Amino acid sequence: MELSVNHQALAYLAAAVLFILGLKGLTHPATARRGNLYAMLGMVIAIAATLLGAQVQSYGFIIAGIAIGAVIGAVVAVRIQMTAMPQLVAALHSFVGMAAVLVGIGTFLERSASGGLDALLMSEISAGVVIGAITFTGSVIAFGKLQGLIGGAPVRFAGQHLLNALIALATVALAVHFALTGSLLSLLLMTLLALLLGLTLIIPIGGADMPVIISMLNSYSGWAAAATGFTLHNNLLIIVGALVGCSGAILSYIMCRAMNRSIINVIFGGFGSSGGGGESAGAQAAERGVKSAAVEDAVYWMEDAARVIVVPGYGMAVAQAQHALKELMQQLEGRGVEVRFAIHPVAGRMPGHMNVLLAEADIPYDNVQEMDEINPDFPGTDVVLVVGANDVVNPAAREDASSPIYGMPILEAGRARQVYFLKRSMRPGYSGVDNLLFYQDNTSLIFGDAKDTIEAINAALKGGGH
Repeated sequence: MELSVNHQALAYLAAAVLFILGLKGLTHPATARRGNLYAMLGMVIAIAATLLGAQVQSYGFIIAGIAIGAVIGAVVAVRIQMTAMPQLVAALHSFVGMAAVLVGIGTFLERSASGGLDALLMSEISAGVVIGAITFTGSVIAFGKLQGLIGGAPVRFAGQHLLNALIALATVALAVHFALTGSLLSLLLMTLLALLLGLTLIIPIGGADMPVIISMLNSYSGWAAAATGFTLHNNLLIIVGALVGCSGAILSYIMCRAMNRSIINVIFGGFGSSGGGGESAGAQAAERGVKSAAVEDAVYWMEDAARVIVVPGYGMAVAQAQHALKELMQQLEGRGVEVRFAIHPVAGRMPGHMNVLLAEADIPYDNVQEMDEINPDFPGTDVVLVVGANDVVNPAAREDASSPIYGMPILEAGRARQVYFLKRSMRPGYSGVDNLLFYQDNTSLIFGDAKDTIEAINAALKGGGH
C-alpha cells in the first residue's frame, strides 16, 4: 500500500494537530496524560504516513532500525528510575542532535554524487549540521553533569567568552563558504567547530542552572529537527521541530524569569560558583550552629497543626519518597490538617520534575501549587516539611548579595511557624551554596533517608503520636 502525496499531506496535517493538542495538554498536570496520548497517536500517524510514502524504496534497514530502537527503548523505559529521568532527557536530546548531523552529511554525500546540490540545499544542510552538533555535545556535557560523571560546578577560564565568540564566527564563516562552494573540507571543519562550541557553551553552566539548560537543549534539538525537515523536504518534521524549538525556548524564558536571571546570562555565564566580597552571610551563620530534631518532634508539631506545606526537591526523587508522602498527606487530612505541596519552577533536575513524581504517587493536583500561588500562605502555615530541597528555599537569594543565587525568587518556607528539613547530611544544594534557612530559630533538621524518615512519621501518627 502506497499513500498518494495528498493522502500523506492529510495524514501529516492530522499528526500536526495532535502534536499541538499534546503540547496544550502538557500545560497542566490534570491534562498531561491526555496530552501525551495525543502526541503518541500523532507520532504513530506520522511514522506510518512516512513509511507508506512514495519516497521510501526499501524497508530492510528501516525495519532493522525500528526493531533495534524498540528493544533499546523498551529496556530503558523499564529500567529507568525517575531520579535518572533528567539525564535520560539529555541523552535523548544528544541523539536528535547527532541524527541531524548525520542526515546533513549523508544528504550532502548523496546529492554531490548525483549532482543535485544547490546553494539553498547546502544552506539548509549547514543549519541542520551546526545546530545538531551544538545540541549533541552540549547534551553530552549536560548528561555528564547530571549523572555525576562531570562536576556540577561551572568550568571557567580566562578569555572563555572571547573563545566562544571566535569559534562561533569561524563556524558561521565555514557554513557560508560551504553553502557557496559545496566544499567537503568546509563541511567537516564546520561540524568539528560546532561540536567544540557545544562543549564550551555548556561547561561554564553550573548545576543550579541544569533545568534551564535541559529546556534550552530541548529547544536546540527542535530547531535541528526543523532544519533537517527542510533538507529532507518533510513538512511535518519542519512543523514538529518548530513546535519543539519554540516551546523549549518559551519554557527556558519562563524559568529564567522565575529565577530572576537573564537567559543570556544563564546560557553564556551560568552560576553556581562562589561570589566575592569577604565572608558570606552563610559563613557567619554557620558559626551559630544548627538544631537537629527527632521524628517525634515533627510528629508533635504536625498533630497540632492546622496547615502543613511540603516542599519537595531532588532528595525526594533520590529517596523515592513520594508514595510515603502520599500516605502522610492522607493521615494528616484524616486528622483535619490541610496539606499542600509547594513547587518551585526549578526544583529537581528538569522542568516539571517534582510535578511528575507527585503525579506518579497520585497526589491530587489541587494539593499541588506553584511558587507564586503558595508563597503568600507560608506565614499562616504551622509546619513546613522540606523533603530534599535546598536552593529553592534558601534565604541567601534575598539576603546575601555575595551569593551566586542572589536575586532568585524562592519558596518563603522560613516564614512558617516551624520548618523541618529532611536531609542526609549538612552538604549544600546542587549550586554549592550554604543554606541560611538551616540557622533560623524556627528551623530543625532531621537527618537520614527521606523515605525512611517519612515512613517513621507515618508509623508514629498511626500509633497515636505523643
